[in-house]
Amino acid sequence: MGIGRQITQYGTARLARRLGRAVPLLGAVIALVAVRKAIRNKGLMRGIADTALDATPGVGLAKNVYEVVRGDLIPDRPTTPDVRARRL
Repeated sequence: MGIGRQITQYGTARLARRLGRAVPLLGAVIALVAVRKAIRNKGLMRGIADTALDATPGVGLAKNVYEVVRGDLIPDRPTTPDVRARRL
């Protein structure tokens, strides 16, 4: 085995180790963004319930399949008209 191949294997293993440590952090950031968006769109209780259902392994899959076929299981809160838009 040549020295170049050993260096490549070492670099690949080191990169894989570093990425392996970063994956849980990236998943947590994505989850926090999803929770924030769900709470903003659905309200506090509905957003937490929606995120909890998505995070539960079997239930989340079933919920997502249902939402693809039938639409949102937990609807967004009704939007209020913008006051500035009425003045125009």
